[in-house]
Amino acid sequence: MVEILFTVSEEVRAAIAGGRAVVALESTLLAHGLPWPENLEVGRAAEAAVRAEGAVPATVAVLRGALTIGVDGAALERIARGEFVKAGQADLAPAVATGRDAATTVSATAFAAARAGIALFATGGIGGVHRGDTGDVSSDLATLAREPVTVVSAGAKAVLDLPRTVEMLETLGVLVLGYGTSEFPAFYTRSSGIPLEHRVDDPAGAAAVILARRALGDRGGVLIVNPIPAEDALDTGEIREAISAALASAARGGIGGKALTPHLLASVARATGGKSLAANRALVLNNCRIAARIAVALAGV
Repeated sequence: MVEILFTVSEEVRAAIAGGRAVVALESTLLAHGLPWPENLEVGRAAEAAVRAEGAVPATVAVLRGALTIGVDGAALERIARGEFVKAGQADLAPAVATGRDAATTVSATAFAAARAGIALFATGGIGGVHRGDTGDVSSDLATLAREPVTVVSAGAKAVLDLPRTVEMLETLGVLVLGYGTSEFPAFYTRSSGIPLEHRVDDPAGAAAVILARRALGDRGGVLIVNPIPAEDALDTGEIREAISAALASAARGGIGGKALTPHLLASVARATGGKSLAANRALVLNNCRIAARIAVALAGV
């Protein structure tokens, strides 16, 4: 008989019970998205950014078989240093059952946040539909459609097929809100050329839409897409060339599945001389700030 472990830190538990603002944070960015020691620095900075806006951060991971919402500082460093497997929502049960360490993706983090009663989740970029005719579609999209969590991101990762990702979000019924934009952002750059039907321009506007969705009885998720700050955005031509080279490298190496996105991001980082890593850090912290402000606005209603 497997003892299912689901742990919420005392700080996060008290904040939720008291109706205070809480923002969930993923751990795959630390374990697989950034190199050491920048990954730990970004993890700490993300939590600090949430706190600076008046909310409580709740970084999520599976620690020795316990699905943990709100890891402590020692665990955060262990995630950044350790050999954590990458876990989507479907991988959580095996990780818990076998007592493994696992870093949570967007889907797993949104699932955990919903179980804990956390309404806001900040990340860099969601997964989506991969380029080509591979049929490779991230479970992030289906989870967003099911779970009553609002995710703030800089769109989907730029290595993906963004038009098809947006179409899939619409098909699944995920409400996509542009934050200060009427276009779906392209992660490293502010514009993809893909128009959005709905936008909000401040935390109060975002909170109003989230509350209206709840009042209508819609339990699906909301994706708020927040463009990278203009001063941190990369050159469109440079990033397009870097992505093309990364895709070609993955094809030559036969790389797919869960290994594909980390491979592509690492290839882009090398091609841009590390500029993509700096942009990734900037957009993550910007999303943390915006998510925290929206969480505070929701808590104050």
